[in-house]
Amino acid sequence: MNIIKNNLSNSWYNLIPKVELHLHIEGAIPFDALWTLIQKYGGDSSVQTIDALKEKFKFRDFPHFLENWAWKNTFLREYEDFTFICEEIAISLKKQNIKYVEAFFTPIDFESVGLKTQKIAEAIRRGLSKVSEIEIALITDLSRDTKLNRAALILDEKHEVKELGIIGIGIGGAEHDFPPERFKTIYEKARLYGFRTTAHAGEAAGASSIWGVIRELKVDRIGHGTRAFEDESLLDYLSEYKIPLEMCPISNVCTGVVAKIESHPIKKYIDHGIIVTVNTDDPKMFNNSLAEEYMNLENIFGFSHKEIQLLIINGIESSWQLETKKDKMIHEFQNHPNWMKD
Repeated sequence: MNIIKNNLSNSWYNLIPKVELHLHIEGAIPFDALWTLIQKYGGDSSVQTIDALKEKFKFRDFPHFLENWAWKNTFLREYEDFTFICEEIAISLKKQNIKYVEAFFTPIDFESVGLKTQKIAEAIRRGLSKVSEIEIALITDLSRDTKLNRAALILDEKHEVKELGIIGIGIGGAEHDFPPERFKTIYEKARLYGFRTTAHAGEAAGASSIWGVIRELKVDRIGHGTRAFEDESLLDYLSEYKIPLEMCPISNVCTGVVAKIESHPIKKYIDHGIIVTVNTDDPKMFNNSLAEEYMNLENIFGFSHKEIQLLIINGIESSWQLETKKDKMIHEFQNHPNWMKD
C-alpha cells in the first residue's frame, strides 16, 4: 500500500487543532513562495515550471535529499527573503489548524551569502509575527558538518537574541558522516544558557547514533529515532526514561529510511510505551501535511481517532512551553468544537 493522498482541507484530520515539534523552516516554504524566489534570482533551468519543482523534490535516498536541500537554499539570499517565506509558512500552518510549532532554522547554511545569524533570526520573527492565532517558537539547527568553533559562536549569538523566541538547539544534516559526540561541549553550554535540546538521530544512521545523543548530548527529545528498533534495549530505555521521539513517517519514506509506510515502526514504538509525537519534517519538500500523517495512521495502521488525539496531546506535553501553557492548551484542544467530530 502506498502513502494515501487526498484533499483533506475539510477532513477531521485538518479541522482538529494540532501541534508540530519537528518542522524545518527551510523545508516548509510553500511552492508558490519558493517559485517566486527562484524567479527573483533569474530562474533555474532545472525547474522551468512549478510542476517541475515538485518533481525535483522526489528523492532517491537521504544524500539526494540533502543535495536538493542545499540547492533550494541558494534562493534565500537576503533577509527579506526569510521574512517573506516565514509569513507564507505561518499562513499555511494556520490554515491547517496548527496552533503551536517548534521550528528549526539553520543559519550556517547562509553565511556564504553574507547573512548574519542574528539578523536571520530577526527576519524570521518579523515574518512569523505577521500572522496571528499561531505561535511558532524557534530551534537553532547547528548542522552536523559545522566546525565546532563556529557552532559555539552561533550558540553565543543565539543566546543574545533569545527574546526572539529561540528556545532550543538541535543538530541535523549528514548523520551518517558526523557522529553526535563531537557536539558534547556545545550541548553542555546550551543547557547553561537555558536552551532545551534535541538532535536528529536514528534517521540516516542506526541505534548507536541514538545512544550517542542520549549518553553524550543528554538530549530532551530525539528527532526521528526511526531506527531505534535495531536495539531492543534502546526501546526499553526510551520507554523507561520517557524520552520523546519527534517521528516523521512520510519523511522517512520519502528519504528511503523505510521502504514503505507499512514498514514504519511508529506503532511498534507506541505499543512499547515510548512517547511518540507526529510531525512533517519538511512538508513542502515531501508534499505532506500533519492531516495526511494522521490519516495514514488511521487508514494504514488502524489508529482510532482517540489514539490520534493522544498523539496530539503527546506533542503538547513534549513541547518546551511552560507547564501552565501546556495545561491551558490541552484544555482548549479537548474543548475545541471539532475535537470529537468524525
